[in-house]
Amino acid sequence: MRGSAVAQDAADGALKEIPLQSLSDHSLTPLGQAAMSIHPTDWKHAETANFVYHYFHGFIAAPVSVEAEFYYRVISKDLEKDTTQWERKSHIFIFETNEDWKEFQKKGALDPWTGGIHSQGSLFIQRNPELKFKGSTLGHEITHLVIERFFGSGVPLWLNEGYAEYSASRCYAAFNRARGYGARPISHPVPNDLYIPVALLISMLTYPQDVAQVGAFYNESERLVRFLERADKHGFGVFLDAMSRGNRFETALNKGFAAKFISLDALDREFKTYATQQNGFSNAD
Repeated sequence: MRGSAVAQDAADGALKEIPLQSLSDHSLTPLGQAAMSIHPTDWKHAETANFVYHYFHGFIAAPVSVEAEFYYRVISKDLEKDTTQWERKSHIFIFETNEDWKEFQKKGALDPWTGGIHSQGSLFIQRNPELKFKGSTLGHEITHLVIERFFGSGVPLWLNEGYAEYSASRCYAAFNRARGYGARPISHPVPNDLYIPVALLISMLTYPQDVAQVGAFYNESERLVRFLERADKHGFGVFLDAMSRGNRFETALNKGFAAKFISLDALDREFKTYATQQNGFSNAD
């Protein structure tokens, strides 16, 4: 996307504050209500093509709206999903200070390491106005939103988080390249001593209890998604759809990649080398 297109995004994403009751969708989820209970009289509201925004300051929310629409289009295109017929808008709640975010974490009973969350079609993020580069949290959470919209809630934990990490890194780099920065996606290798065998990774229903292992779980999940999509991009889409429909991993793998991986053990051996190496990129990444 060229700089002029980003400028057009800025125009398209320009926010005009409107009353809560005048929003096209002003219904709030329980977590949304919890967010709005923090400084309840200070929230402002606006909306763009695909999102409703709740925020404290327009100069913080306006850039978020530009990024959000950019990411939404890129992710939907990557997944080959048509969003034009989707009528309901998702809500994005934007916190600014650490104090407010911590209070929201307590109200929502969130994990203390959570930097953003997607829940019931709403996104909750923190944007520190003092940071020039905001990170990939917004792209990560919007990916969860798109996955739930078009694949439902049946996508396994590792696949949901792995694709969100993979997509967010690529989207954030693309967004900054369009603004003239020399950005590339970032993918972190998994230390050998923290590597999780694929059979165990795909069976995990919850995050690791040890906070030190949470990062390894995210990194390895992202690497596995990257590994599979590089093997066959269209096949990965077939695989993702099959997994969302409740297929077993081996069944979905066969549907998406045919005989490319002859067994789970063979996949694990090949993937471990990729997961633990320092550079997992091709020039196309």
